[in-house]
Amino acid sequence: MLKVIFYLKAGKANKKGESPIFARISYNQQSITMTTGKSILKERWQFTKNLRTVLKLEKEKVLKHSLDLFQLNIEKKFNELAKVSSDISLVQLKNEFNGKITSPTKGVSIVEIIDKHNAYFEKKVTVGERSKASFQKYRRSRELLVNFIKQQYGVEDLSSNEISSSFVYNLESYLKYESNFKGKVGIKNNSMVKYMRMYKTACNYSIRMGLMEKNPFNLYDGKLSIKDAIFLTQNELDGIENKKFSVERLERVKDVFLFSCYTGYAPIDACNLTESNIFQDSSDALWIMTNRAKTAIRANVPILPPALKIINKYKHLQIGLIPQISNQKMNAYLKEIADLCGITKNLTWYVARHTFATTVTLGNGVRIENVSSMMGHTNIKQTQHYAKVLDVNVMEDMTKLKVKYM
Repeated sequence: MLKVIFYLKAGKANKKGESPIFARISYNQQSITMTTGKSILKERWQFTKNLRTVLKLEKEKVLKHSLDLFQLNIEKKFNELAKVSSDISLVQLKNEFNGKITSPTKGVSIVEIIDKHNAYFEKKVTVGERSKASFQKYRRSRELLVNFIKQQYGVEDLSSNEISSSFVYNLESYLKYESNFKGKVGIKNNSMVKYMRMYKTACNYSIRMGLMEKNPFNLYDGKLSIKDAIFLTQNELDGIENKKFSVERLERVKDVFLFSCYTGYAPIDACNLTESNIFQDSSDALWIMTNRAKTAIRANVPILPPALKIINKYKHLQIGLIPQISNQKMNAYLKEIADLCGITKNLTWYVARHTFATTVTLGNGVRIENVSSMMGHTNIKQTQHYAKVLDVNVMEDMTKLKVKYM
């Protein structure tokens, strides 16, 4: 903790007999002295108990205000330096305060910016506001950035002041065509754009913390490639629901998949649900109420009869509302289920979420605003993507209508 104590410099009285007032600044076993540029008669200093008693003379009130302002500015400069580095030199603080030097021209480095943001993000994960999966992606983004700097510049890190437009677009090119992870070279467009947006988010955090003034990633204009979401038709959904599996493992996977189809919850959110997430409203209707781990957005969903049937089936587990299955194993087992049900689509857990948005809700006339709310989307544009893919359903219905008018 920074401490500032004012004292009189003995034997240094001026022509008026006043002694100069100095400040002793202490922090982490360091100590320096600084002149305040102010002076006072020794007798008045002692009489007012170092200007800490109620002051009556106007001159001493002004002097007290000046010393308070001096201390405030010292603490402000100290906090500015602390944002850049926890290793603060009081000599540097003194020089900065007196205007002898400015903040280091190097400034905060780009990797430091990522580290500070990731440390903040990890706290949100610890209290359950964000998911561990999202945190892993931010850690991966740091690794990719460090590898790029080493390859492109031959150093471990760069000052944020050196991040130019060429750096940003060279980084994009590196991620897309040259980066290497587990033997796989290059990153697909959508994942690459998301990494670039992570760097932008980290820099925005640093701006809020006063570590930098402008975000070099603001100029990045990469777009996500929008692809039609894979979802099940009602016939395909019924086919899975009516299929009985002799293998218990597949029967459980089927139930977990159907639970997501009728609630819209993503894997991590579905697995974290417990009985404490079930609420009954004034009309005796049951709801699942929770926050999405990915965005911390509220996602409340009324419990449809098929979902309630699955919840009741596994009440004896006493661990969550549904069986706990890893995402990796889940997707592998779903491929078996697809084969046994004659479904040619690439069945993954997220197909269930897409099926909820399209076939279960939008396809049955649920308003898009309500679907967006239940899915925990941050804006309705995310949900509009599902409304577009329903054009396929329109064509199917119109084909049936054509038969009537032939």
